[in-house]
Amino acid sequence: MRAAAAPGPDRRATGGPACERFYAAGGTALCLQRRPGIPPAAYAVVLDGRLREKRRIALTGIPNRARVSASGRMLSWTMFATGDSYATSSFSTRTSILDTRTGYLVKNMEDIPLTLGGRRYHSPDVNYWGVGFARDDNRFYATVSTKGRTYLVEGDLRAWTARTLRENVECPSLSPDNTRLAFKKRVRDGARDPWRLYVLDLRTMREHPVAEERSVDDQAAWLDDHTLAYALPGSGGKGSDIWTVPADGGGTPALRVAEASSPAMVR
Repeated sequence: MRAAAAPGPDRRATGGPACERFYAAGGTALCLQRRPGIPPAAYAVVLDGRLREKRRIALTGIPNRARVSASGRMLSWTMFATGDSYATSSFSTRTSILDTRTGYLVKNMEDIPLTLGGRRYHSPDVNYWGVGFARDDNRFYATVSTKGRTYLVEGDLRAWTARTLRENVECPSLSPDNTRLAFKKRVRDGARDPWRLYVLDLRTMREHPVAEERSVDDQAAWLDDHTLAYALPGSGGKGSDIWTVPADGGGTPALRVAEASSPAMVR
């Protein structure tokens, strides 16, 4: 895909770098790239508001998730180290966090001490992915998997801690008002298309499905406090399209942009 900061809700801008995954907020953009070769190369490219390159970080693996905090300060990306899908058990991820203000890079989130079920947890099969940041640029939410199960994690960067909140949550995405999380939930075991989009109220910890009944293997983005955007396979099985759906569980899904992926609302 070609990275672009869209000037309107459905219009496209061109001229940015080609990216496998892209996200933008707060005058900062993150572009994950792959380059052919033996071995193939990958990069996390930090861009300014005009999509000019500011920093480039060499990576290994297949680009999978990209996020930028609302202020533009904190960046995170997930790479498949092995495998290429969450639908199988034979995958491994590496998730990194970059503080663009200080330049400090957390190369692998697996170094963060994890508390599961109220107890400090250690396991060689721990994987993180799908990070999202709160407005304070310190608290974050992510998915952690271990022993065949996935959990929603709440983390504190300054305290360098993370704790699980509930099971069966993947690719959490925090609403602009920081009160809800959109996520994909596994609703069918052993199925090829096992997920459905849900929204979790962080105050009550109650969840509900949205009106999209198709399986969504994406980290949904909030266009505003009421609308989710996400990618689904395109017609004919080629590429992907961006769809939207109300976050409250009502309404119906609507095609927003054909032949596109990595939605992000830039204000």
